[in-house]
Amino acid sequence: MPILDDVSFAHLALFTVIIFASGLVHGTMGLGFPVIATPLLALVLDVRSAILVTLLPTAVVNVASVLRGGHWRESLGKFWPLAVYAVIGSAVGTSLIIVSDPTPFKLLLALLIFLYLGSGWLGTLKMSWARTHTARSMLVFGFIAGVAAGATNVMVPILIIYTLELGLTTTAMVQVFNMCFLSGKLMQMATFASAGMLGTELLLSTAPLAGVALAALFLGMAVRDRISTDNYRGIVRGTLFVVALILIGQFILER
Repeated sequence: MPILDDVSFAHLALFTVIIFASGLVHGTMGLGFPVIATPLLALVLDVRSAILVTLLPTAVVNVASVLRGGHWRESLGKFWPLAVYAVIGSAVGTSLIIVSDPTPFKLLLALLIFLYLGSGWLGTLKMSWARTHTARSMLVFGFIAGVAAGATNVMVPILIIYTLELGLTTTAMVQVFNMCFLSGKLMQMATFASAGMLGTELLLSTAPLAGVALAALFLGMAVRDRISTDNYRGIVRGTLFVVALILIGQFILER
């Protein structure tokens, strides 16, 4: 699927800027690459194409984040079922977007952004069953997060709500996020490949973007302690809010 063959130089430059900014956010905050990259790319592409363009860059960022973050064996040992359920859900969500009109997924993506922006408030809701029935809650949240990731490339809102309810530390949250991101992304890539939508040509064409994402990730990690996290998050949240409104507007116009 030669998505990048027919785009202009201006669009390629825009894609590069978006990927760089998304990698910088992920490196600085420990998460956020697909949350930023997918909706921004979806402003000029359909959601399915935006996901395909970000497949390799997201996988590279996730691998680097898991290996660089440390203590990943502890997260893997305790929360591996969450990643397994995310894999199953990702296969379902990816299959849906392969056989469906990608236009409605812009609305779903916008709703997930709003869910992400409100996750701090939603995380205060009482869901004691998530703590007392860990096996069941990992099944529910892992599967739903996987479906969301497969269909829209965004699973972090679901995982944020779940990990806030469990009371995990920031380090543990980031490790769990990246573990689920990576496992779901690998399944997503396999599902697209089995449908004939992901091949060597697409991987090679997006490899430079993966390099840009990796460089931005390490830059973000280097400056993580040198900027005001609150101000940075405020800018990111404001940008996502505007993007969500634009996606809703596009969905309405395209219907």
